[in-house]
Amino acid sequence: MTTNERPTAVVVMGVAGSGKTVIGEGLAERLGLPLLEGDAFHPEANVRKMSSGHPLDDDDRWPWLDAIGTAIGEIPGGVIVACSALKRAYRERLIAAARRPILFLFLDGDRATLAGRIGARKDHFMPPGLLDSQLATLEPPGPDEDFVRIDIGPTVPEVVDAALDALAGASGLAIPDPGS
Repeated sequence: MTTNERPTAVVVMGVAGSGKTVIGEGLAERLGLPLLEGDAFHPEANVRKMSSGHPLDDDDRWPWLDAIGTAIGEIPGGVIVACSALKRAYRERLIAAARRPILFLFLDGDRATLAGRIGARKDHFMPPGLLDSQLATLEPPGPDEDFVRIDIGPTVPEVVDAALDALAGASGLAIPDPGS
């Protein structure tokens, strides 16, 4: 893969509580790139459904994924996106709608850590009871997908640093030296 083919669109993916937004914000700030928050693309019907404790199905997700993918494709250059992208089909849908390569930054952690984080959140529409459905839906990226895996166990600054290190080798983004 040549440098020009390396993706400059990065989707920070994972189940609820993995830190997609906070890690995405950290990456966007450090890289000076825009951040698209996938939750902002949910139609009100999706938010109501999840708020009432019901998981989304694929029919709920397709228009949402298409909207996010289209937005990715409309941003020239680098972009960071926070989006669960739980299934391979969802990741493929994002790439198709974006019409550009995407690198998936998979935030991975154990159930106890995820549940603790979800339980500590305030004013979020995703109730803790939906974690198990998200874990059941999750299809971790496979070896033929363009992704890097990051463990969410360390502190947020440490996860952001690890993500930047991983992106330096896997993406076409200009990664600043942390000492500069």
